[in-house]
Order: sequence, then C-alpha cells, then structure tokens
Amino acid sequence: MNVPLPIATKVDLHGLIDAIAQASADDSMTNPLTPAQWDVLSSYLLPVVLPSGQVLFSQGATDRTLYLVESGSLSVHYQDEKERLRLAIVGPGSVIGEGAFFSHRTRSATVQASAPCKLWSLTAIRYTELANRQPAIALGLVMAAGSVLAKRLGNRRRRVAAT
Repeated sequence: MNVPLPIATKVDLHGLIDAIAQASADDSMTNPLTPAQWDVLSSYLLPVVLPSGQVLFSQGATDRTLYLVESGSLSVHYQDEKERLRLAIVGPGSVIGEGAFFSHRTRSATVQASAPCKLWSLTAIRYTELANRQPAIALGLVMAAGSVLAKRLGNRRRRVAAT
C-alpha cells in the first residue's frame, strides 16, 4: 500500500542565494542550481539561527549535517597534538560541515558563531532522500560543496575550515 509522503514546507532561500552570488572569499560556494531547483531544495533544508558565541558543533562529534551559510560568520578552531589552537572564519555564501558530510568521519574542528548567523541545514538522511527523488539537484549541490572542500584542502591556511 502506498502512503502519500507528508508535504514538506518550502522556505524562502533568497537570502542564501544572494549570499552565494555576492560571496568573495576564496572558499565560497558557487551557485550550482536554477531558481526552480532551489525551490525544490528548500523543502529539504531547515533553518538554523545561532546567536554570537553559540557552538554549532564540536570537534569529535559524529553528526554529518551540511550547513549552508546565509549570514553571519563562524569561527572554526581545534587543538592539534601540540595543543595549539588553529582558526579560520567562514562567512556568508559558503558551507560548513562538508568534511564530515563527505568522509563519514567525526567532526575535525569546533565551529562557533562569531556573529549572529543564519544557516540552512541538510542532514545526511534528507540528502539521501533528495538524491533518490531529485538526483540532478543533489548532484549539483554536492559538487558545489565538494568544490569548497577541495579549495579549503588546497589552501594550507583554510584547511582547518574543512569540518
């Protein structure tokens, strides 16, 4: 027996799309989707609002959620084997959490809001649903997030931002 799927609520992603279009950081995301595809993707994303100082996730956490940054800035830090603190700042128009999303490993750093932030979260299970129902949209998004990861890993100073 086929049971209809619950209708997901679509959200307004214009702020996120504008942030991606206006982003100038070396590791910013490029817009991989058409307006119609963003509209479909919106029903898979959940908004996350962080006040300044709130931790989004901690180093060692097992969560694989991918976050798209609409506004604010996030501080990325960890302690290495010599107890040194490393820092990177991630701003609007980029992603955070792509390292664990792709690798299925624990979070490599702690991410904390350094200013009030608005993010859009995509859990691994919702990504799987998206990939099954809308493979072209899922591929476009994952290629854009993979590009950010590649840019960060290729830039020694930005590697810590690959979370």
